[in-house]
Amino acid sequence: MAKILIHSLIFAPDGVSTAYLYSDIARRLHDEGHEVVVLSTTPHYNIVEDELARQPMRWKVPGLCKQSDYHGIRVYHIPQKKFKSTALRLLGFVYWHIIAFIIGLSIRKVDVILSPSPPLTIGVINNWLKKLKGCRTVYNVQEIYPDILPKKEGTVVNALKKMERYVYNKSDAVTTIDQVFYDTIAGRFKDRTKLHIIPNFVDTGLYNPANCDTSVLDRTMFPETKSLKVMYAGNIGFAQDWQTLVDLAKVTRDEDIEYFVIGEGVMKPWLEEQKAAEGLEKIHILPYQKRELMPVLLAYSDVQFIFMSPQMEGQGFPSKVYTIMACARPLMICSGDGTPIVNFLEGKGCALLDTEKEQTAKVEKMHRWLKAQTPSTLHEAGERGLEVIEKEYSKDIVTGQYLRLIENLCK
Repeated sequence: MAKILIHSLIFAPDGVSTAYLYSDIARRLHDEGHEVVVLSTTPHYNIVEDELARQPMRWKVPGLCKQSDYHGIRVYHIPQKKFKSTALRLLGFVYWHIIAFIIGLSIRKVDVILSPSPPLTIGVINNWLKKLKGCRTVYNVQEIYPDILPKKEGTVVNALKKMERYVYNKSDAVTTIDQVFYDTIAGRFKDRTKLHIIPNFVDTGLYNPANCDTSVLDRTMFPETKSLKVMYAGNIGFAQDWQTLVDLAKVTRDEDIEYFVIGEGVMKPWLEEQKAAEGLEKIHILPYQKRELMPVLLAYSDVQFIFMSPQMEGQGFPSKVYTIMACARPLMICSGDGTPIVNFLEGKGCALLDTEKEQTAKVEKMHRWLKAQTPSTLHEAGERGLEVIEKEYSKDIVTGQYLRLIENLCK
């Protein structure tokens, strides 16, 4: 059996999608008999008190590193905070890399190091550790850097491009999440055989249509209503196109359609300001909800929407797509032709794919689609999405692909 070091910026008990994803991968590798050690940070993206209580951390080296136990897996947490100051964030980032490198050196007899992007620099650290420890490295591309950055040229961008090629070509295997990502980065490899497609996945034990007792919801936030409920739950950030939501809500203000936006993020204040300025009372902006409530929230909604920012739509894939489909809910997607989310959902019959570029046409297409929906059409679309997940994107199926990749590298 192999000893596997998972080196990730985010891991349980942090309450974000990458943490859940890699926690599930770690458990599968551990359950199959491999020794798994995790090197990460203290929770700082989305701190959930219940998660912290279930996975308490104690100081391993006072001031430098904490340790916790995740279902029998040893996890090292390097203290990290979400500073508002850019300078402090940069210092914290450098500090994390230095301490992670030192701790990584101290972990003995590692066979494979597995890590997700971002950040790109984690792949550099892992390949330095590989050279010193004589192990293998697997780098998982969740977002493509530096392509995702708004600036495409310059000294920093050119340095990141060189770093990207170094990471890809020095790693023993690189995984990416879909064919669009594969096609984008394949030409940056000297040996394309080390590049593999392994999609993200969903825990169908948690996310399924059976977990739908909406009576547990707080009715002050989620009232019982006959209106069409259109929902987004996740990070309210720059990757999403919030102007389109505002424009759609303005067009439908006199219709029986309500919009629910659940979560936190840098664009939340802007959205709240737009709601007040435009008098959009049918947009409900609500705080983050526990992960265990997500299947119930999905059951409460009629449609889930994801509007991708034109500046970032080509370089990211929101993993919430899987959870929505697993709970048999249809999607309303706004993104460009050939982008990862459109490429994935095309032909599956479970989503409106609005690829219009002109804003008025884009909003009008969604407006017409919403007006045309009935309980029957929404149910049928949701069922088609669920069928796709059960066949190809369940936790057991996809974590099994990581298991086989790592075991083949060890051979």
